[in-house]
Amino acid sequence: MIRLRRLFRKNGKTVIIALDHGLGMHVNPELDDTGRLLEQVIEGGADGVLVSYGTARKYQSILSDVAVIMRADGGGSQIGPSGNGPQLLYTIEDALRIGADAVVCMGFPGTPYEHQTMEVLAALVREGHAWGMPVVAEMLPGGFTSDPPKTVENIRLASRTGCEYGADVIKTTYVGPPEEFRKVIEASYQPVIVLGGEKTSDLNGMFLSIEQAISVGAAGVAIGRNVWRHRDPVSITRALVEIVHNGKRVSELELREIAEKQNGGRNP
Repeated sequence: MIRLRRLFRKNGKTVIIALDHGLGMHVNPELDDTGRLLEQVIEGGADGVLVSYGTARKYQSILSDVAVIMRADGGGSQIGPSGNGPQLLYTIEDALRIGADAVVCMGFPGTPYEHQTMEVLAALVREGHAWGMPVVAEMLPGGFTSDPPKTVENIRLASRTGCEYGADVIKTTYVGPPEEFRKVIEASYQPVIVLGGEKTSDLNGMFLSIEQAISVGAAGVAIGRNVWRHRDPVSITRALVEIVHNGKRVSELELREIAEKQNGGRNP
């Protein structure tokens, strides 16, 4: 699809910064100045941003030079009742109106609402492909819980399932060691990008996981809280670009200075 050219560079890889957490999570005060945060990750070299409909619509002028992935599903929050899966909230036409280059939704194999999330994915794929809009499937076995566990076997099943449903890109969890994660890449006939997960104080470990994922064929990353909850989003984004696009190893990065800024920065 032509729109994927905005998301992936000629090397077939991408650095995406996810800022869609405000759909239901506590994101303030870190995202009080969303516009400034967007400017910072773009300055850092991000290829794309994953955002809500509201953010994409509000900050269209800032987002004109970066690929926009719009979150199409949701419906729950941190203060709402648990046990309900995400619903489809927006249409492909909604995404087109605000200039999105792709849409994203969840797929939660192994959860009580597995069927519901997969119906949402199938519906979004059908509509997206009718309009030439790429669909990113965030395939997480067990959803945001640890049951079933996120083993290589379960990640591989979830990622392949997303491909079979017609998703154009798979977003999922990295599980090492790298030679085991290679099985996920080999089973998936669409590009696989790895997500960042919860905020961590172990930047070295996070970057090492990214380096390992890229080394066995991952097509990039989609990192959120470990960027926008850091004191220096520009430096974190630049470091991601160095690994994903320039083949840098973690040992070659100036992580000490970045970590020092983190420790003196925003609260996790």
